[in-house]
Amino acid sequence: MRNARLFLDYLYIVIGSAITAFSVVAFLNPAQLAPGGVSGIATLLYYAAGWDLSTTIFAINIPIFFIGTRFFGRQYGVKTLLGSVLLAVFTWLWTRMLGESGVLDASREMTKWLSSLFGGVTSGIGIGIVMKSGSNTGGTDIIAQIMARYTPLTLGTSLFAVDGVIIAASALLFGLESALYAIVVVYIMTAVIDKIVLSMGTAYAKTVFIISDRADEIGQYVTERMDRGATLIDAKGFYTKESRPMLMTVIPNQNIAELSRAVRSIDRKAFMIVNETFHVVGEGYTPIEKLSETSDVTQR
Repeated sequence: MRNARLFLDYLYIVIGSAITAFSVVAFLNPAQLAPGGVSGIATLLYYAAGWDLSTTIFAINIPIFFIGTRFFGRQYGVKTLLGSVLLAVFTWLWTRMLGESGVLDASREMTKWLSSLFGGVTSGIGIGIVMKSGSNTGGTDIIAQIMARYTPLTLGTSLFAVDGVIIAASALLFGLESALYAIVVVYIMTAVIDKIVLSMGTAYAKTVFIISDRADEIGQYVTERMDRGATLIDAKGFYTKESRPMLMTVIPNQNIAELSRAVRSIDRKAFMIVNETFHVVGEGYTPIEKLSETSDVTQR
């Protein structure tokens, strides 16, 4: 069962990386769209200095990979390295197959809009599939995760800050219109990723309630394997009046798929409730001592 799950995870990484690379080569790079991420940086360097897309993606991801491994562990690093390498490889393959002009006619007036729409959708699908495996394609999201862990910034704010710098640079290189289209790509891509990884919005994390007779085992997985806190709550069924343990934990969006798999493998009869959480303070998230008295707890 574990080997089958591991095989499926790596299959997700391969398929997702291929789709993400296709989005960059077919839609985003030819339309001069740099919606953040390492691929966005590669697009800027492609037009500013003539650097090869796949080589640039690989070169930038290598140091970020080592940083991610240092902060998030070896298992995280292995999957991330695979996603990073595959993204570069598939970018090279799609460029050889499709050429550098992509699949749309750049002379047409609607090309920019169509590139934004289909680039955002395909990128979201690809990245979302990779994230389903508990991995990513490397890149600036690792930097954002580190910022979210060690600063008062939420993950969403950190991602916005990192990608915002890249989009601002694209405005200087390609003009304001291209930067605005890049923002459209980010919006579409985020919405699609949310759907793929079972998120229903753009919240920072999920609060999960799990009612199970094997709550201790699930709690052990959460605390030891996922490095997250958990709380056991005594609950009583209204109809049966029987007491059952309920586990509560707060999980970042990118880890909800992993938790769902773990709960399913430990107790298929478990009852699991997942709620949006827009602001989390305390150990492992925003340090509570760094909050001002006027902090808006609904801020995303």
